[in-house]
Amino acid sequence: MALSSFVNLHPGVLFYNVIQILTICGIHKGEIDKPMPYSKFASTGSSSGGKSPSMVSSKSGMLIIYVPATIVAFIFQFILPQVDGMDYYPTPTVAGLMVFAQFFKRDLEVLFLHKYSGETESNAAGLIGVSYALVAFMICLLSNPGNLNSGSSKSRMLGMLLFVIGSLGNFYHHYLLALLRSDSPSKGNSTASKKIYKAPNGGLFTYVATPHYLFELVAWLGISMASQQLTSYLNFVSMTCYLSARAYNQNQWNKKKFDEKDWPSSRKNLVPFLY
Repeated sequence: MALSSFVNLHPGVLFYNVIQILTICGIHKGEIDKPMPYSKFASTGSSSGGKSPSMVSSKSGMLIIYVPATIVAFIFQFILPQVDGMDYYPTPTVAGLMVFAQFFKRDLEVLFLHKYSGETESNAAGLIGVSYALVAFMICLLSNPGNLNSGSSKSRMLGMLLFVIGSLGNFYHHYLLALLRSDSPSKGNSTASKKIYKAPNGGLFTYVATPHYLFELVAWLGISMASQQLTSYLNFVSMTCYLSARAYNQNQWNKKKFDEKDWPSSRKNLVPFLY
């Protein structure tokens, strides 16, 4: 497919693409050196000295991260197409529906699957939430519902398949992580508040530290292929740089936390046998 079919030449979109490229250049090293302060890394990204960062519960932080993008995608896919009298009539697209499903799934997992015990920096959660909302906005805005030639149709179908595989694989490994908390102590003041970490096992955890990240990237690649525009592919590259760095930090954390029997030092970060 010609490159021109991926690119919307509006100056605002091109400016956003430039920002994406500049961000990609530093996102991997930035995350390696200073992980975003949420989940297990909630304290490692905090600035030293000065005023302590404002903290919220991990569940609240995750909702701050995912809900705005869900709302944006919902508006584009289900609200704006019903509004009369607009100069621009957005049309629901396969990629836009995938984006909505991606973030709505994460909302449901936060509410009903994951078990949280820590805190998240509210500023970091807000920054990620705005970033994801912008990603949802751009993909829903730019994805083309037309372009039904055979090449693009095949790409869209493959994208849908990858999205389903990625979403199911991501959910399954999130489920395995949730099981680690299912038998945590619930009685006794001295143990109930103590975080108990167990080495993840099952599925692709046998081979890598973060199989849920790997499948999330598969889902985002599917969205990019269905969207068929440059902005979405740049988002996939950005997500790959970010999650590969976070996978590295997670694996290093696991190696320090668990012994060789529970977590072999040879275990990879993200891609089985490769990285």
